[in-house]
Amino acid sequence: MNHPRHNRNLAAERHYSMGRRQFLRGLGVCLALPAMESLFPRGLMAATTGAPDALGVGGAATTATGAPLRMAFLTFANGCVPGKWFPTGSGRDYQLNETMSSLAGLKDKIQVLGGLTDHSADAGPDGPGDHGRGGGTLLTAVRCKKTAGADFRAGVSVDQVAAQSMGHLTPFPSLQMSCDIVQNAGGCDTGYACVYQKNVSWSSPTSPLAPENNPRLVFERLFGAGATAAERQNSLLMRQAQQRSVLDFVASETASVSRNLSVRDHQKLDEYLTSVREIEQRIQRAELASNRRADPGVDSPSGIPDKFQDYLRLSLDMLVLALQTDNTRVASFMFAGDGNNRDFADIGVPDGHHFCTHHHNDAALIAKTCIIEQWYVAQFAYFLEKMEATQDVDGHSLLHNSMIMYGTGIGDGNRHTHVNLPVILAGSGGGTLNAGRYVQTNDAPIANMYLSMLDRMGVPAIERFGDSTGRLADI
Repeated sequence: MNHPRHNRNLAAERHYSMGRRQFLRGLGVCLALPAMESLFPRGLMAATTGAPDALGVGGAATTATGAPLRMAFLTFANGCVPGKWFPTGSGRDYQLNETMSSLAGLKDKIQVLGGLTDHSADAGPDGPGDHGRGGGTLLTAVRCKKTAGADFRAGVSVDQVAAQSMGHLTPFPSLQMSCDIVQNAGGCDTGYACVYQKNVSWSSPTSPLAPENNPRLVFERLFGAGATAAERQNSLLMRQAQQRSVLDFVASETASVSRNLSVRDHQKLDEYLTSVREIEQRIQRAELASNRRADPGVDSPSGIPDKFQDYLRLSLDMLVLALQTDNTRVASFMFAGDGNNRDFADIGVPDGHHFCTHHHNDAALIAKTCIIEQWYVAQFAYFLEKMEATQDVDGHSLLHNSMIMYGTGIGDGNRHTHVNLPVILAGSGGGTLNAGRYVQTNDAPIANMYLSMLDRMGVPAIERFGDSTGRLADI
């Protein structure tokens, strides 16, 4: 039997969705907008003020206030140097180590989880190939088939379990992004297909969801006009020919409709439109710069900024807007696929990342590896700071109303272990996560954490995910 409060929540959500659709029709285009209190039904907050359920969640992918609850998985490559990654102390009395120093201002917004394992990526009888297994099992927790051919097989990833349950609530059931090369053919790691390292999201054991690594295409998908890729391309070509912004086509409608917004929402709309335009200009500058460069002889998107940090942060900014506008509540973002050997000359490390991680205890290579790892965490901190600074419809921050995992499928990058994985869980999950701690688990499968996250997303209870042994209660 449905709970009366849950029925009220669903009714309120329908009114909320209708209000947003009417607002969008007033704009005349499919421009995504952030959630605003002027469009947020008064009954939605009231509907959730009764006795909460076990998790305090009012419905599928919502918080106890009725605001959207987001789930995102940000992944990096090649494990870590454990002695520089994990904090000292325990519980709330913990001190960040060298690699996580950029998270100092967010210490009360994150949980550092120690002791998580991914034994589905262990070598076993399959021998070498830890980067392939680490990438293929990270979000699936299912041992992937060792093959370099097209007969690859993994499992359904945690983000897609959520998307298949509640993706109908948003324009995009999920969003997959990457700042790495997309390569789904051929072998990459000692008998393992490239598909395992270049994808973390799987809608079925044989269906990887290729991430989008072209900033322009992500922008057009989120903010351009048109229901299909061809329609969005035609719209883009028209705008480029006329040298106009996507916002130029909605200027008068925006001015008209914004008169019905509260003062706070009017300011939020102005800030949002400014962000959209600023991102559009950054993509345009990258495209112009790309057109002036000599052909590199490789197939890569033309709009990628020269500097990796600019590329990564441009993509992260669009992810923030995708979550803010409720275009999706589920996302995965690969900073780099496992085994990635990008060099970091811009920050003083001309050597490849993968090469540095195989340091064999050489002090100079360890130092270079730590510089790269610290740089990656700084980009994660940038994303969290943006999420924390963005107010959600219920007055909390986007970060408060989110669950953001940052991690990888290899523990010690030098030894290729799959125990004591470097994992951070950020956000408060709408008030259901106990942030601000360093928590040591007793060699718990990372899949146990995924089960607990799925519970909070309102996914109908499942007994097991991958190699899980139960829920991870202490998060």
